[in-house]
Amino acid sequence: MLSYIKGELAEVFEDTIVVENNGMGINVKVPATVLSNIPSIGEDIKVYTYLYVREDAINVYGFLTRDDLNVFKLLLNVNGVGPKAALGILSTISANDLRYAVLSDDVNAIKKAPGIGAKTAQRLIIELKDKLKLESEEALILNANVGTKPSDDLILKNDAIEALVSLGYSQREAMDAVKKVDISGKNLDDIIKESLKNLAFL
Repeated sequence: MLSYIKGELAEVFEDTIVVENNGMGINVKVPATVLSNIPSIGEDIKVYTYLYVREDAINVYGFLTRDDLNVFKLLLNVNGVGPKAALGILSTISANDLRYAVLSDDVNAIKKAPGIGAKTAQRLIIELKDKLKLESEEALILNANVGTKPSDDLILKNDAIEALVSLGYSQREAMDAVKKVDISGKNLDDIIKESLKNLAFL
């Protein structure tokens, strides 16, 4: 029904923004990633929307890119993941980082989201891997150019994967090795060195 809403950003709350359009203020539930990238109050904003209707509630969910909206819809198709959980996931991890986590079987990255346990994270990986694969393996993992700005951590991981692939390892081997590295505070050379150590045990 609603593809997007464009209007003046009227109010901002913890997990909701109000977009004024034609004299009406529309409540739009958004992930934390949206709140950190919205314009100032009084400026125009465009959000791609998903209308969720049930007997006791009608909610509008909004995202700054159509890609984020599409990932949100995919999350809703996972058994046990509703709008609140899907919004929590995309508030904790970006759509790009989620793709990486799914393709590299990184349960820990996904279960950081509120209300998501290990079993749900594993189910999410199983159900979404094939659906995200076409977009991710080439367009995302190596290029990270699907519409949302990748995180610094994802850029480092991508660069490390590229380096390992250039050394003759398969992309799957490279992803598995990089996934095991705690990259906090490490530069690219450190990540590659630790990944090479991991590859010796794969």
